[in-house]
Amino acid sequence: MKKPYLLFFPSQALLLFFAFALLSCGKSPNPEPAEPDKYLVKAEAIDSLSVNEVRTQVGAMNALYASFVRYGVKAYRITYKTKNTDNQEIEASGAVVIPLIGTNDKAVPMISYQHGTIATESQAPSNFNPAGTDSKLVILLSALGYVSVAPDYIGYGVSKNLPHPYEHRQGLSQASLDLLRAAKEYFAKKDTRYWDKRLYLTGYSEGGYSTMSLLKKMEEEASGEFNLRAVSVGSGAYNKTEFMKYIVNNQATTTVGYNRLYAWVLLTYNRIYGLNRPASYYFKEPYASQIPAQVKNLTDLSALNINTSISNTFTDSFKKALNDGTDTAFLNAVKDNDVYDWKPNTTLWMYHGTADDLVPVLNSQTAFNAMKAKGATKVKYTPLTGKDHTTAVQDYALGTLEMLGTNP
Repeated sequence: MKKPYLLFFPSQALLLFFAFALLSCGKSPNPEPAEPDKYLVKAEAIDSLSVNEVRTQVGAMNALYASFVRYGVKAYRITYKTKNTDNQEIEASGAVVIPLIGTNDKAVPMISYQHGTIATESQAPSNFNPAGTDSKLVILLSALGYVSVAPDYIGYGVSKNLPHPYEHRQGLSQASLDLLRAAKEYFAKKDTRYWDKRLYLTGYSEGGYSTMSLLKKMEEEASGEFNLRAVSVGSGAYNKTEFMKYIVNNQATTTVGYNRLYAWVLLTYNRIYGLNRPASYYFKEPYASQIPAQVKNLTDLSALNINTSISNTFTDSFKKALNDGTDTAFLNAVKDNDVYDWKPNTTLWMYHGTADDLVPVLNSQTAFNAMKAKGATKVKYTPLTGKDHTTAVQDYALGTLEMLGTNP
């Protein structure tokens, strides 16, 4: 990998003549100063890959993907301003990858890819780790003929010393939206010929939830900022309230890695919403003692060994307080992260494996039903029969390509 380095009246015609004459003499002696960037801090060139180099990278992930490659790419790390979950301004980072289109080619759309759960900081998209799945996917999207962007999220990249707001609606969507704003500022002044202003969003798993949260935020708070064309999401936990009730009261997965993710969501809400309860409030022994006082990322939960349904590990008092509704602080924290019961106006394609063993399919089913009940007409839901959280990925990816081709 390479390293950084008409028709008009006579008076209008006269004005037009003088304007042309002035421009033909060169720049104005007193040009207007460029407006300072509000979000963009810097853009660092990280790498440049030929078509064959891209095919080699993405082909290692899936041979089918290599056949889609059309362009070489150049990759940048963007550092930008955003706000943390406590509303304090911080700097975060993300990847921006540009397809190496010809000088006579038309500008291309942008696609924002919100990544799924990552285990280590090295996997953050802007690190462009050749072994990182998300970095390869961002490069692939660009090689298809899109400017691709991908937030690292808070807790990775330049903000790696901060806790990651795992599955937190506001934390994920704010960082994702502000990266888009920073990218918009970048393309207004640099590489101006590449982006045609169209925008698409996509993401799977945590990325699916992040994308749904971003779409909702954009429609409610930034509807006039972007030419948003269509969105695809896969296997996201959109209905946090129902999902929480399910894992508290039912026998679910016994996969240790999956149960660490459930615990991580709970501990993230405990921190962000100021509940600050000890692990022993939520978990029985020996599990409570396996959880450190502070959990910034998934690595901090490496000692948590839940090889039974997580419902068996919760304290009886916690389960009772949830089921009888008396733990209002925790219930409200969970509800604040629901993103299923609203009416999107943008074209939205949803995918979910019916046998998903990490994020139950109820999340997409209830979201689709709620959106249709509110009058949404541009939402399509595709249940992937018999597919689990891993095997549904390829169907989502191919469906996303169809979504891009069907919604110009």
